Amino acid sequence: MSTIAATAVPQPSARASTREWIAVLAGMIGAFMAILNIQITNASLLDIEGGIGTGVDNGAWISTSYLIGEIVVIPLTAFFSNVFSFRRYILVNSILFPLFSIACAFAHDLGTMIVLRGLQGFAGGVLIPMAFTMILTKLPKAQQPTGLALFALSVTVAPAIGPTIGGYLTENYGWQTIFFINALPSAIMAIALALTLDKGPMRLGLLKQGDWAGIVTMAIGLSALQTVLEEGNKDDWFSSPFILKLSAIAVVSLSAFIWIELTVQNPLVKLRLLKQRNFGIGVLVNVLVGFALFGSVYILPQYLGQVQRYNAEQIGNVLAWTGLPQLILIPLVPMMMKRFDVRYIGFLGIAIFAISCFMNVTLSADTAGDQFWIPNIVRAIGQAMVITPITAITTAGIAAADAAAASGLTNMLRNLGGAVGTATLGTVLTKREQFHSNIIGQSVTLSRDEVRERLTQVTNYFLSHGVSDHALAAQKATVALGSIVKRQALIMGFSDTFAVIGILLATAAVAVLFARKPSPGGGAGAH
Repeated sequence: MSTIAATAVPQPSARASTREWIAVLAGMIGAFMAILNIQITNASLLDIEGGIGTGVDNGAWISTSYLIGEIVVIPLTAFFSNVFSFRRYILVNSILFPLFSIACAFAHDLGTMIVLRGLQGFAGGVLIPMAFTMILTKLPKAQQPTGLALFALSVTVAPAIGPTIGGYLTENYGWQTIFFINALPSAIMAIALALTLDKGPMRLGLLKQGDWAGIVTMAIGLSALQTVLEEGNKDDWFSSPFILKLSAIAVVSLSAFIWIELTVQNPLVKLRLLKQRNFGIGVLVNVLVGFALFGSVYILPQYLGQVQRYNAEQIGNVLAWTGLPQLILIPLVPMMMKRFDVRYIGFLGIAIFAISCFMNVTLSADTAGDQFWIPNIVRAIGQAMVITPITAITTAGIAAADAAAASGLTNMLRNLGGAVGTATLGTVLTKREQFHSNIIGQSVTLSRDEVRERLTQVTNYFLSHGVSDHALAAQKATVALGSIVKRQALIMGFSDTFAVIGILLATAAVAVLFARKPSPGGGAGAH
């Protein structure tokens, strides 16, 4: 099965034409908007849940359904872009993406919202690997680092500013507006792509040659896995029959998928590419970085909302400082790549990202927005130096004919790493909060003078503020002290999640050093 459409062929010239750059930039708009929409609802979930009348526990499906759609469609993109032609496939999805997005604004119940968000993710997921493929096939090797820097802006800045944009729009104009912002950029993208991409014939005959067994087992396996990851912590994992059944489905389906892809002649996903040293290491690092990128964007809003009681706009303002500096720093990375070994740039970037996480392991009740300013700036510096060099390492040695397959596999696994990261950190937070609550609770007993003294102080406070019954005031004091213990345990649990992210990033940083040094300009076709 060919993996590159006829319209996406490598350019022999030393520099890409203006027409080709316009196509690449239009593709970047699509990738940016698709990734932005993974996180744009995070700071606004409570408002959306209230708007469509669903419970707090179910609101996470608004983000999950979108991510499932993206993860499932990304590896299918290379195949379908061949069947329907590269130009036609990306144009259709650049139109469907904003249409499904706008439809979400009119959803009045959870079921409708889940379906529409899933369809939006299915259309948006196409735009990510196709943008990546255009960099590897339309730009000459010398200009690929610049294209990869643009892609890095999409991958790192979009998740960081997604909650910022979503929070601002929700607080000022209502949650529905976050689904309208895709319309104008998507229109610009569609017009630019229509004018710059060459027409290609449809090859519907390829449908007969499709790896349909791989497609079905992958779709079922990934959907089941993502549902397990999302719902597992809430349902206490394998004590739930629902989670147990879905886990079995995921294991069987994904095992069958891997076996099929390694044995069929024309696999949907070229897993054999993982045998290449740089690609295998690059994919591993991408998964760990995806874990950290999506995980940190999930954990920080949760902390600010649950502990500090920030609203959506306030949360967005704090997160903005992880995104805005990257707009300045990422364009400088290609110049660094011309002077220094990309492995060392990637190592330094991931290490700085890890340091920013370790800066948050000493959270206290006084740690709020202002205290995250420096860690977020440090994180922005690190993230700016991660994606471009890591992508150059990953694609070094990949033949142009395998560019789309490599793109799909890399982007799918990075997003899957993010999904695993979000679910894992949610579980870590729950378990560590329980652990710290037990430890603190053992110390907060009536046998200690300071505890009795504190209860007396709080009881007197309630008596002097409108509570006339001493027994009721004492009961309120006990509840208040319990709330303090719970809040402190929660804060310590959040500290532990940042430590987990930091440790995984440190692992990724070391892994980068085991890759081979790419040839200058790195990218598809670099041998």
